[in-house]
Amino acid sequence: MPELQRLRADHAPAVLAFELANRAYFAASVTDRGDDYFEHFTEHFEALLAEQEAGVCAFHVLVDEDGSVLGRFNLFDLVDGGTADLGYRVAQHVTGRGTATATVEELCRLAVSRHGLRTLRAATSDENIASQKVLAKAGFVPVGRALPAEIGGKQGTWYERTLTPAD
Repeated sequence: MPELQRLRADHAPAVLAFELANRAYFAASVTDRGDDYFEHFTEHFEALLAEQEAGVCAFHVLVDEDGSVLGRFNLFDLVDGGTADLGYRVAQHVTGRGTATATVEELCRLAVSRHGLRTLRAATSDENIASQKVLAKAGFVPVGRALPAEIGGKQGTWYERTLTPAD
């Protein structure tokens, strides 16, 4: 059974393998991370851990029984007002099975219990139908247009979910 785990330094090799194996798949619906990301992966990964340690973000990986990463589920810009932005991506070979929806729902519960959040926001491009479906199934509702600068140069929509202690 896959497990959602808080990002740790020892996840680095599995995260890199996940990103490399799914690079073309991700680039079809979101902006590619670019060669620099992969050439300087260690520095980028260490910067994520530093942001997490500072309390401004909370990064998670969905880890399969064999230790491989099936997805990344992150909370960005944690603020005192109880709001954060959600970002996620799942491996191509697990899409269409409810993995993203179930894990987003689990992260919503953690957002309340672990981080005291009251609202999550997420933006997706108009072309990313799969992400729109995940957000809708996980209880997010459209709240407005996302500017191209906010989602990698593409037109899109912001979604929001109000969290409750029952989540």
